[in-house]
Amino acid sequence: MSKTLGWGVMALSVLAGCSAAPDLSGIAAEQTRQVRRYDMVQAIAANDKVVVAGTQSGVALISADQGKNWKRQALGNTSLVDITVCGSAGFLAIDHYRKVWFADAAGENWQSVGLEKPQTPIAVACDQQGGWWVAGTHSVIAGSKDQGKTWQITDLGEDTQITALQFIDTQRAVAFGEFGLTLFSDDAGASWTKGPKLEGDFYPYAALFANAGEGWVSGIAGQILATRDGGKTWHKQVNATQASLHRLFMHDGVPFGVGAGGVIAKLDGTTWRNQPYTDAVPVFLGAGAALPGQSALVIGGPGGLLRTVATGTKQ
Repeated sequence: MSKTLGWGVMALSVLAGCSAAPDLSGIAAEQTRQVRRYDMVQAIAANDKVVVAGTQSGVALISADQGKNWKRQALGNTSLVDITVCGSAGFLAIDHYRKVWFADAAGENWQSVGLEKPQTPIAVACDQQGGWWVAGTHSVIAGSKDQGKTWQITDLGEDTQITALQFIDTQRAVAFGEFGLTLFSDDAGASWTKGPKLEGDFYPYAALFANAGEGWVSGIAGQILATRDGGKTWHKQVNATQASLHRLFMHDGVPFGVGAGGVIAKLDGTTWRNQPYTDAVPVFLGAGAALPGQSALVIGGPGGLLRTVATGTKQ
């Protein structure tokens, strides 16, 4: 062996000896966690037993202890974009890939059914008789009274997304969409009629009605509109947080919202104000829900953000 070749072999041996094997312990540790840093929480719902969070990567996260611990259930090629509670029957969720998912009241036994319309589901709701309702693109609202076996389709024939849907009581329901679209039903969803358009081609992120008369709609750039006459007229409310609110929900009888910049907002009289919380994170909050019977909320967002936040002295 030449001297040059010998030195080359020796150098490679030294380099090989100095190079440590790749440390995969971080990856292994991440795989053991129930909530992972790549989880993007898009929707949360809670009943008096469990909290359920849905992620962009097709995972349902279930907590039976008010968000202290979570159990992970992968649902496959799925992106859960909205979740609601269907009374004592359990949970109902929609999948970006045109499926409706349902689980029991413990957040277990997830099953899915296909959805022909809307082409892209955006909002889900249950009526007080246990019926399933889905709204989405092309101004379509679909309802099922037999757990997805058959669907009643309302198609307004417009190229408009319906982004918010709520059944207020046994007969009345509301829906909101792009370009200020408002829809109302007085017969439990059997038929829908257009209401007055929201001014300025309002794009609704979320809507919330406390009763048949009083409601709120949140939109782009922190806009919030309110009604006291069931949607016949609307007026602007002050949003002191200046953050766009992506989810609205009731907590202890008061409207709350979560949104941009890690903001939790609470309606104080006629003004939406920031609800401070410990270790606030300035990221997009795409999901939030009240914990029944607790002075606390659960909030969710990107980077595996899933936290319980106290709103009072009761824990």
